[in-house]
Amino acid sequence: MITHPSRHCAVELQALPSRIGQVRRIVSAQLRYWHMDPLIDRASLGVTELLSNVHRHARPDKTCTVEIELLLDRLKVSVRDHDPRLPVVADAGPLATCGRGLAMVAAMSESWGAVPDGESGKVVWFTLPTPSATPAPVWDRQPRITAGESADRRFAEVALVERTAGDHRSERAPARSTVPG
Repeated sequence: MITHPSRHCAVELQALPSRIGQVRRIVSAQLRYWHMDPLIDRASLGVTELLSNVHRHARPDKTCTVEIELLLDRLKVSVRDHDPRLPVVADAGPLATCGRGLAMVAAMSESWGAVPDGESGKVVWFTLPTPSATPAPVWDRQPRITAGESADRRFAEVALVERTAGDHRSERAPARSTVPG
């Protein structure tokens, strides 16, 4: 998969409860920066579950690295730790208070997995499809003159016009001067 260097973020931390909230905020801020706001809730939930597993199960320490990559058509979130034991999806009973995290990650993601990382670690990851069904607004660079302008105004107000999904104009309007004379 191809990623652009500015579309990658990594944070190294100890998976302690106080740090998990900080990483969740970092992930949210990075996704806002990339204009991927629709992915924030699911990415935050998934990274919280993966970091909670590191906190609960990883040995010898809780040190890990969280990476998020914005690929061409998906977001990949991965957590790398120093425990070689691969996670197992548990079949939690109806009254169990834990054991549903990976099942939840599997349910809310496009795909997920765990792979060994050398001899003393692993990477657990999940992907989310990028929001392509709702295209970002295409801004028309043609000025729109505000109605009701007085004749003595030297310059008109200009606003960017958002095109709608059904607006498929391919021709440009000629440029017009708003300066009288």
